[in-house]
Amino acid sequence: MLKIPGYEDGPLVQGAAYLDDPLFWPVHLATALRGEDAQRAAFGADWDAAMELYGVLSAEHEWPVFSVPLRSRHTIHVVYRNIDGDRGVDYLIHHPAWSAAEPLAVDDGHFMGPGMAWPELLSAARRRATEGLDDPDARLLLLFPALGDARCPADATVALTAALTARTVIEEPAEVARMLLGHQGQWTPAHWTLENGARVNNGGHSYRNPGNAFALPAGRLLEISNALNGGEATDQQTIRAGAVSWES
Repeated sequence: MLKIPGYEDGPLVQGAAYLDDPLFWPVHLATALRGEDAQRAAFGADWDAAMELYGVLSAEHEWPVFSVPLRSRHTIHVVYRNIDGDRGVDYLIHHPAWSAAEPLAVDDGHFMGPGMAWPELLSAARRRATEGLDDPDARLLLLFPALGDARCPADATVALTAALTARTVIEEPAEVARMLLGHQGQWTPAHWTLENGARVNNGGHSYRNPGNAFALPAGRLLEISNALNGGEATDQQTIRAGAVSWES
């Protein structure tokens, strides 16, 4: 049985086999696909098949886990927490030197987040480790629900559209990408800044807001920030063709 240190809630199983199913992705992104127009654009005629897949993913006897290793030797674990009456998806980060994984975000009715800024999401997707899930499009879509960034650059839609085109059968991926970025997570998109070298945010439900009583300790915030930013957190904005973009 798969184990994540400090996360002992249920029967964890590897979920990597689901990643090759094009329907997995709109199911995974469903909480950001709000309203009939968004669901129609993402699922189309495949709604019934997608709901059948969701039933499999949410079965109580197996909790699928999807792991995204980083170059820093940290690993982000995406866990389908299939407790009857308390289903959700937990985003955890762990390092071999830690006694237990730390929470980044929780995607459920009692949501917690955001867990990542856009530059971190892009870095985690593209700066692949030497083993494990190595497809940048799959990594981007898998981690997307943890995003909450009020200052996403204009070209975020381009990167997300490319990932949806590569991994799904959505007919209008650019439209769905715009919808996803317009409804990031279940939280209000946060503003991210640097504090004592760590990238932190002002989200009222975020573990990465030092002002929250439940925030991660300062040392963890710095280590997680460095891991997600490829070893260095920077906060430099550049203006390109009238649009805001980020350098990390």
